[in-house]
Amino acid sequence: MANWLFNLPVFWMTLVILLGTFLVSFIIYLTVTRLAVGERAAGFRALTPGLLSPLGVIFGLLVAFTAAQVWDDYGRAEIAVANEASALRSVVLLAKGFPGEPETRLRTLINRHIEAAVGEEWPEMARQQKSLKDLPVDLVEALTAALALPAADESQRTIQREIISALERRSTRAASVSFSAIRPSRRSSGSRCCCRHWASRSPLA
Repeated sequence: MANWLFNLPVFWMTLVILLGTFLVSFIIYLTVTRLAVGERAAGFRALTPGLLSPLGVIFGLLVAFTAAQVWDDYGRAEIAVANEASALRSVVLLAKGFPGEPETRLRTLINRHIEAAVGEEWPEMARQQKSLKDLPVDLVEALTAALALPAADESQRTIQREIISALERRSTRAASVSFSAIRPSRRSSGSRCCCRHWASRSPLA
């Protein structure tokens, strides 16, 4: 239900949250002032303002620790995306060692994988609807194509091993980034930025 809020730019999200907080505070204030009459007024006066200081400190600590965890998860997600983009780019560059149909097929599969990841996989991960255990179909096809490359000499066999190694490195992303790194509450700054970062690194761009 709150997906529209998490997809807003940071400025508008901040503005909406501040306005919402102000509105809730104002409603609470009106409610308290209306109830603080007669005998109930003495009960409200019994609450000393001194309680607000420790409550404020506790709230500040909770915000600080939560923010620290958010930035840590965001950093891990950025690193995972950068590593995957680097691995895919390596595959495209190394594919030049097999000119013709093998190179074209690998480039096509990698390009399809990037488009599917940016347009489908990352948004689904942001909504916690994607399992990291399932390898993308295009990536599996690319690995199969790499295993079937016609290596005619030792140089091409070395290139083939490097391509297979780069494709296998992609699978390590599941161990380095989790759903906690792209929780809905962080989607606007995590998933969307990572997808744009990944798209900008597209080896076919």
